[in-house]
Amino acid sequence: MSVRSLAVLGFGAAVGGAVARRVAAAGQVDPQYRSAALLLPDVQLVRPMAALFRRVRPRPTAIADGVVATDRLVRARDGRGIRVWVYEAATDGAPVPAVLHVHGGGYVMGDPVASHARCSAIAAELGVRVVSVDYRLAPEHPFPAAIDDCVDVLAWMHASADAEGVDAARIAVVGDSAGGGLGACTAQAGFDLGLPVAFQALVYPMLDDRTRRRVDDRGRYAWPASSNRFAWDAYLAGAPGTSPYAAAARRADLAGLPPAWIGVGSLDLLHAEDLAYASRLRAAGVPVEVVEVPGAYHAFETLRPDAPGSQTFEHLLREALRAGLGLGAS
Repeated sequence: MSVRSLAVLGFGAAVGGAVARRVAAAGQVDPQYRSAALLLPDVQLVRPMAALFRRVRPRPTAIADGVVATDRLVRARDGRGIRVWVYEAATDGAPVPAVLHVHGGGYVMGDPVASHARCSAIAAELGVRVVSVDYRLAPEHPFPAAIDDCVDVLAWMHASADAEGVDAARIAVVGDSAGGGLGACTAQAGFDLGLPVAFQALVYPMLDDRTRRRVDDRGRYAWPASSNRFAWDAYLAGAPGTSPYAAAARRADLAGLPPAWIGVGSLDLLHAEDLAYASRLRAAGVPVEVVEVPGAYHAFETLRPDAPGSQTFEHLLREALRAGLGLGAS
């Protein structure tokens, strides 16, 4: 047999072995969350996806019945306009609690319209106002652009509370993935700057830039270590992770921060950092509820929104916000 034939056979065996290992590993995923997309190799996809995002905007998800969604501009500290989506259901005219929503996308992509369904469901079921911020994205706008936008919108929510019919004492923040990391940093900045956040709901948040140097059995699906490294590198662009509000897990003193809810799948690359942050919050005296979803990967409820576990997860998120904002039982 020729060297070339041996090489071809060796390559085929290697590929076949990789596929077999991938299929076997997929057995860890709860069947309700499984997808053919999970069999894709562990390659860094966020760079091409981010490039595509700049050419093709995401499809808006459905807005819940009875909710009005309005596209508005909020004035930033430097005079720029920050685009936000505001979701409101019918109320009796009394001031209502509010939720600052921060979308995911690894700091390099994402758009509030992809979160219409989540934001409008929160507004409809809880009777609150939801403000979703269209923050600037890396690498064109690295740190601190995104967190500055989030904090500026939080400051606007406080400053305009009376005029907008918002109860400024009951403003929560919710975010997923990079949005969860930004949400956690926004809660930290709010505490420091006198812009209090009453509650923080963090959905598989990106909290620790040091995770970009870690590789383990988690993170095989949807958000592998290679994508995580690219995202953090693009966002920080050389700035140290210890910079204030760059990476939430880097903050030394967590005392005084608002109560938190953290939800993450057991197969998520971010699982360890999320549980570590929850543990540190508890040690600092901050009430924390953690929801671990067995057999779930990063953004599982986005890929499989109709799965019973995904719907339960969304329900638990809304109920956590309900309790955190002091609203009556459903």
